[in-house]
Amino acid sequence: MLARRCLLVLGMLCGLLPALHAEPLPNTKALQAEGDLAAKMVAGIDQYLMRELSASVEKRKQYWKPDFSSAENYAKSVQPNRDRLKKIIGAVDPRLPAEMHYVATTDTPALVAETERYKVYAVRWPVFEGVDGEGLLLEPKEKAIANVVAIPDADQTPEMLVGLTPGAWSPFARHLAEYGCRVLVPVLIDRKDTWSGNPRIRMTNQPHREFIYRMAFEMGRHIIGYEVQKVLAAVDWFCREKGHAPVAVCGDTEGALVGLYAMAIDQRIQGGMIRGYIRKRENTWIEPIYRNVWGLVQEFGDAEVIRLTAPGVVVVPFEPGVEIAGPPAARPGRAGAAPGRLGFPKEESLREEDRFQAEIDANLVKVYRHRAFLWGDLTTSTSLSTVLKTICKNEPQPPLKPTDPKELRLAFDPAPRQKRQFEQLVNFTQKLLRDSEVVREKFIWSKLDLSSVEKFEKSTEPFRKYLAEEVIGQLPAPTQPLNPLTREAYDEPKWKGYEVTLDLYPDVFAYGVLLIPKDLKPGEKRPVVVCQHGLEGRPQDVVNPKMKTRAYHSYGAQLADLGYIVYAPQNPYIGKDDFRVLQRKANPLKLSLFSFIVRQHERTLDWLETLPFVDKNKIGFYGLSYGGKTAMRVPALEKRYCLSICSGDFNEWVEKMISVERRVSYMFTGEYEMYEFDLGHTFNYAEMSALIAPRPFMVERGHDDGVGIDEMVAYEFAKVRRLYSRLKLPERTELEFFDGGHVIHGQGTFAFLKKHLQWPK
Repeated sequence: MLARRCLLVLGMLCGLLPALHAEPLPNTKALQAEGDLAAKMVAGIDQYLMRELSASVEKRKQYWKPDFSSAENYAKSVQPNRDRLKKIIGAVDPRLPAEMHYVATTDTPALVAETERYKVYAVRWPVFEGVDGEGLLLEPKEKAIANVVAIPDADQTPEMLVGLTPGAWSPFARHLAEYGCRVLVPVLIDRKDTWSGNPRIRMTNQPHREFIYRMAFEMGRHIIGYEVQKVLAAVDWFCREKGHAPVAVCGDTEGALVGLYAMAIDQRIQGGMIRGYIRKRENTWIEPIYRNVWGLVQEFGDAEVIRLTAPGVVVVPFEPGVEIAGPPAARPGRAGAAPGRLGFPKEESLREEDRFQAEIDANLVKVYRHRAFLWGDLTTSTSLSTVLKTICKNEPQPPLKPTDPKELRLAFDPAPRQKRQFEQLVNFTQKLLRDSEVVREKFIWSKLDLSSVEKFEKSTEPFRKYLAEEVIGQLPAPTQPLNPLTREAYDEPKWKGYEVTLDLYPDVFAYGVLLIPKDLKPGEKRPVVVCQHGLEGRPQDVVNPKMKTRAYHSYGAQLADLGYIVYAPQNPYIGKDDFRVLQRKANPLKLSLFSFIVRQHERTLDWLETLPFVDKNKIGFYGLSYGGKTAMRVPALEKRYCLSICSGDFNEWVEKMISVERRVSYMFTGEYEMYEFDLGHTFNYAEMSALIAPRPFMVERGHDDGVGIDEMVAYEFAKVRRLYSRLKLPERTELEFFDGGHVIHGQGTFAFLKKHLQWPK
C-alpha cells in the first residue's frame, strides 16, 4: 500500500514538472493558458462558427443581383441562385418522361375510395431509372380547377391526408379535392429505423431519412433533392398537355420543406401553402441531420428561397408543425444515429424570415401584379383558399359539405409501400457509387497532363482549388498575428519539448507540441516530421517519452530520438459530439472541420519556417487514423509538405463511406461528421494522391486493421502506383503491409522518411 502511495505521489509530481519548468522557446512569449487546450480549441471554433452563422444573413446579399425591371429580367437575374440551390439539394438528375400508373393487384383494385366529387386511386409515376414516386391520386369527377401536389409530413401517410386513416393535423388533400382540384399525395421517406442497416452486417437507429441522407450527401445528392424530384416528376405529368390547369403545392413540415424547394426551382408551380417549416436556417444544426445542406445559409435562408418562388404566391400560416424529439432511441443492436430535433417554429422566427416583404411590395408587385408572400394568422382552409384564388382564373367555390371517403381496400398496410420507396433510393444511390469511378475519370484523370512532371503539376492546380473551395470549404486568410506562445513541457536526454499555440482568428488558435533535438549544431537545419494523432487523440499520445502509447507507439518521440525535429499538432476532432456538432454548424456555411484543420496546418508551417534550425524544404507529414485522413487532405492542398505518409486510413474511401455491403462502412457507425458533399464524384483517395504527387507518398497498412480490408486498400493504391510510374517516379510511392492492426508500425515508414528526408545521415 505504501509503495502504491509513493508511486501515486511521484506521478503527481511528474505531472507538475511541465508547469514548474515552463520556460518558453527563445524568441517566443510564455504560454500561460491552463486547462484542456484541446477543449478550448474546439470551443473557440464553435464561437467562430456561431458568429458566422449570425453574420450570414447580411453576407448573403453579395450572392443576389435581382433585376426588378420586368418579370423576364427578374427571372433571369435570379437563375444563377436557382441553379445553385438545385445543386446543393442534389436535384440534378434528369427525370424520365412523364407517366402515371395505377397500382393494382389481382386482390386489390387501384380504386381506393370514392365520393360524390372525386375518386381516389393508388398510383405510381417514374422519376429516375429504378425510382418511382408513389401515393394517392384524387381525381375530380368534373374538370379540375387546379393540379396540386399535397405533401404530407414524413411520418404521415397519404391516407392520412385524404382522411382514410387518422393521424394528420388536417386532411387537406381531401379539402383540395372538394374544391375541385386534382390532387396527388406522394409518400415521403419516414423517420422510423426499420430498414436502416443491413441485417447481415449491422442495423442502426438512424431514421430512414438519415440513412439515405448519408449516402446521398457523399454522392452530391440529398434526400431533399430526391423528394423534390418526385414532386417535379408529378408536375411534369400535370403539365404534359397544353392548357393544363394551374399547378400548386401544399405541404406540412417535411412536406412543406420539399414543396417550398420544388416551387423555388420550378416556375411552373404557381402557388403553395407552406405550413410548419419556415424558421431561421442559421439554426439548422439543431435539427435532424437530414436537413443539413452544404453551403445553404451562405446564400439562402427561407426568405431567400421564397424569393425564388416569384411570381408564385407562397402562403405561410402561423401554425405549428410536427415536433420531433430526436431519432429513434438507441438500443442493443441499433445505434449510430446523429442527434437532432424539431421543435415548433415560433411566430417570431417566422416573422424574422419575412425579410423581403417590403421588397416584394415595392418591386415585384409591379411586375407580377400580386403579392408573392402572404403571412399571418391564417387557418388551413383560408390558406388553401388563398392559394387557389391566386392561381385560378375563376374564384373556386367553397367546398360542399364533405363526404368522408371510405377505404375500399381490405386491411391496407402502408409498410410495404414505404419499404419499396426506401429501397429504391438506397439502390439508386448505391448505383451512383458503382458508377462513380467513371465520373471521376471524366472529372479529373482525363484532364491531367502526364507528359512531364512540370506539366502535370500545372494541370493539378484547378483541382486543388476545387477540392479546397467546393469539397472541404475554404476559410478566409487568418486575421490575427501568429503570436507564438510556448512553454517547456519535456526535457529528455536527446531532446526538449515545448507546447505551442498560434493564433488564426478571434478565439481560434492552433496548438501542438514541438520536439527539438539537443545535438543541433550552430547554423544547422534539420528536417521536420509533423506527426498527427487520430480520433479523440492528443499530441501527448504521439510524443509521450515515458511509454510506447497504444496505437501510436510514441512514434513522435522515437523520431525525435533519431534526431528529427518533430511537431505534433492538436487537431479538433476531440470531444465526441462537441466536435461533431462543429461539422453541423460549418456545413451550411460551406465549411467543414477540415476547413479549420487546413488553416491550422498552414499557420503551423508559417511558424515552423521561421525557426532557424528548420529545413523548410524538408517538412514531412505522417498521420494515423483520422491523422491519416488528414494526411490525404492537408498535403493535397498544402504543397509545403514535401511528403505524406497515410497510416491506418488509406482506402477505397467512397465505398467505405456509403456501401451498404461492406462491414467497414461508415453507414453503420456513429461518425456522422465524416460525410463530404459530392466527394464521391470528385475525389477518392487516388485522386487526392494525385494532388500530392509528384511528392513522395506512402501508405502503411496492417492486415488486421478494421478500418478497411487489404483488397480495398490495394485496389485504390494501384491507381496511385500507376500514376507515379507514368510520371517516371515509381520510387516515390510505397505501400507497406504488415502483420498487425490499427497502429503505427514504424518500419517501412521510418525507412521512407530516411530515404526522402536524408536523415539520419
